[in-house]
Amino acid sequence: MDNNDVIRRIRYTFNFNDSKMIELFGMGGLKVTRAQISNWLKKDDDSDFQELSDLELAIFLNGFIVEKRGKREEALPEPEKVLINNIILIKIKIALALKNDDILAILELAKLRVSKHELSAFFRNPKQNQYRLCKDQILRNFLYGLQIKYHDKKK
Repeated sequence: MDNNDVIRRIRYTFNFNDSKMIELFGMGGLKVTRAQISNWLKKDDDSDFQELSDLELAIFLNGFIVEKRGKREEALPEPEKVLINNIILIKIKIALALKNDDILAILELAKLRVSKHELSAFFRNPKQNQYRLCKDQILRNFLYGLQIKYHDKKK
């Protein structure tokens, strides 16, 4: 999944305005402008569209964790320079304090059935035999399920 799509979906799901997005990046340790936010949110075929890097998305997700869970006493975690779907899933899980059963229920809202074993494989150490890469379909459906749970229920 592309980073710009992830940030668009999180912004929509939690109703973040530009000021809130700037604040979240700041909490993660990066000062951004409203113009940058706007360019990251534009459609891919827009001439002003800018691709969001893995590092920038990691910083945003770290800020999202701080926003939802509070600031920890130790320093901010070092943002990953390379993101994969597994890390994005883990960061959202941490931010929203989700348990595996919560994630399964969210995926169920998106009409995707995943077994507990399949889900736990996404959170394992990559060196373990049971580790599995989280495919785009899983992350996309998870983000859609979050939208149903956190955005659509407000209406």
